[in-house]
Amino acid sequence: MVSSVPVRPASAPIQPRFRINRHRVLCWWISGVACLLSVVGMGLCWINPAIGAPLKPGLDFTGGTQIQLERRCGADCGALQASQLRGDLERITLPPGEKGSVPNLAGASVQLLDKGETVLLRLSALSPDQTNAVIEGLKPRLGPLSTKGTQVNTIGPTLGAQILTSSIQSLLVSFLLISLYITFRYDRIYAFLALLCLAHDVLITCGLFAWLGLIGGIEVDTLFAVSLLTVAGYSVTDTVVVFDRIREKQAALGDRPVADQVDDAVAATLTRSLYTSLTTSLPLLGLIFFGGSTLFWFALALAVGIAAGSWSSIAVAPTLLPLIWSAPKPRPVATP
Repeated sequence: MVSSVPVRPASAPIQPRFRINRHRVLCWWISGVACLLSVVGMGLCWINPAIGAPLKPGLDFTGGTQIQLERRCGADCGALQASQLRGDLERITLPPGEKGSVPNLAGASVQLLDKGETVLLRLSALSPDQTNAVIEGLKPRLGPLSTKGTQVNTIGPTLGAQILTSSIQSLLVSFLLISLYITFRYDRIYAFLALLCLAHDVLITCGLFAWLGLIGGIEVDTLFAVSLLTVAGYSVTDTVVVFDRIREKQAALGDRPVADQVDDAVAATLTRSLYTSLTTSLPLLGLIFFGGSTLFWFALALAVGIAAGSWSSIAVAPTLLPLIWSAPKPRPVATP
């Protein structure tokens, strides 16, 4: 007995395994809520008198003196609180500076690292004598300090403003060059969607750090600007891969609606996108958990930006493309 196997008609199109456009409203809601929260966080930072900017700027952008003190007490280090150190700073009497100015230490930023064994202070620009006065004034609270672990970095306000201007210019130039490349390589529709996804990824990353600045006093520095540039490159690369597959599907599946072409392309690149994001995130997770305090926020910004970039390349750009393009008309079928 010969068993018969049903054969799919030649005219019936093969449906993709994953149809992202069926869930596009949910995808838009998720991205919209994330972007709205980011805008709200940046707005709250802007109207906050202690910040006065969309993100809390660090020493690299505002200028000032950063003092890192390492306690030499080891396991016998007593418990510390940032509020105690702020109170000690307010009681320190500083000698006059070179121009007779005495900075106010009331608004100093205090961070405790490595379970209180390391103290990081960010203050207004101090002279060497004023820096020594701050260190000596905190010794009764901190105990013996390690000479090798003491670091003092001073950046003038003019240099900080130049670094901020250069960081913004580098971001704008990168966005412009990316849009020109995609316009030349594809067309304006692809360039618009790629820039939209790029803005989506950068906005979500900035929004997270805006809330961290409001709640935890986390500041952004030049490493954060570098992370945004890296996120921009990754986001565009991931989006272009999906666009390239969509263009291939347009040539092969010209009779089918644009939504079906897009779904087929996303299904074909979904595994690749997920694997790429996972393998990229693994070293970043290593930096987050084992890289120490210096690279923690840099790695966190990269991890969040890469996650947002993977999401936008799968759920944002492909779901918006069918709305911009009208569905193609079916080709006439020749009758025998």
